[in-house]
Amino acid sequence: MDVSEVLLPGVGLRYEFTTTDGQHIGVVARRSGDIEFVDHPDPDPDEVRPLFRLSAEEAGAVAEILGAPRIAERFADLTREVPGLSSGQVEVTAGSPYADRALGETRARTRTGASIVAVVRGEEVIASPQPGQTLRTGDILVVIGTQQGITGVEHILAG
Repeated sequence: MDVSEVLLPGVGLRYEFTTTDGQHIGVVARRSGDIEFVDHPDPDPDEVRPLFRLSAEEAGAVAEILGAPRIAERFADLTREVPGLSSGQVEVTAGSPYADRALGETRARTRTGASIVAVVRGEEVIASPQPGQTLRTGDILVVIGTQQGITGVEHILAG
């Protein structure tokens, strides 16, 4: 599915896509954190009909509802399709030498061949974390790789 992104100066970003039923949908991510869903009854993207609006907190809740299970589902599908590929969860414990340090400092992928594809922090899911992402005690790292690679990430984080 193609999703286009349009900058709305002073407002935020509008993401647009067409559903399989042919409906043109826009999601306006406002700078305030609020999210507005709009419909494009005509092909003109400037002619919109508001559908509903969510506060930043409500938008976060919907993102978690839709995002976290979807991420887990995609990883489960991937590990079933590729022999030898597994997914695992590794916790950053209180004694970890990498607590309060950047993910990239672990050099986990270089050292083990396993990839850290998400960080779960409480109710928040940080998908595709960047090397500069700070790890915190209690974070759960979602790791994809061989079982040996996942075990290697556990050893790295344990120190």
